[in-house]
Amino acid sequence: MRRPEERAAANESMMGNMAGANFERWRFRRVTRQDFPLLGSWLRQPQVHRWWQQDSEPAALEEFFGPSVDGLEPNEDWLGLEEGRPVALIQRSRVAAYTENIQEFSLLGEVPDDAITIDYLLGERRGQGLGPSMLAAFVDRCWTDDPATPAIMVTVVAANRPSWRALQHIGFRIVGQGNVPPENPDDDPLHYLLRLDRPT
Repeated sequence: MRRPEERAAANESMMGNMAGANFERWRFRRVTRQDFPLLGSWLRQPQVHRWWQQDSEPAALEEFFGPSVDGLEPNEDWLGLEEGRPVALIQRSRVAAYTENIQEFSLLGEVPDDAITIDYLLGERRGQGLGPSMLAAFVDRCWTDDPATPAIMVTVVAANRPSWRALQHIGFRIVGQGNVPPENPDDDPLHYLLRLDRPT
């Protein structure tokens, strides 16, 4: 059985290999208002709406994404482009930027200072193994964009196995679990807290 430091080294090596190969495949840019119709079409898809209980009407899209576009929110909305084609939405912020995040994450485990969190969805080409490669490329961008970030923390409802398994695939570890009110009231409240530390 591998010791913890050996597992960490293996994860870092895997992340480096995956992300290096993905930089040519993936590009990321900030969401603009011109992207709202595309985001609305993704949010209306049953496979997305199952996990993202977000209204897709134009006024709701403006309320949800507009402040980030205008730089009025700590959160950043990004599009993931695979070979130039938008296929994913990624949201990024510091955990401490939102009180509700601090409260939720603290119920599940320890959160280091200056940690960031991400949320994401695939709007196109689901079921083709894009999730881990997109996440690996975006994680590498996070380390580059903010050298002060020590770790990336993500909470995922346990029922969304493909999501947390994709994170595990690129080196995230489950470091806590507990009951948190789910976004979809039909889900069990069990959530996992996953963590990826900056490579050393």
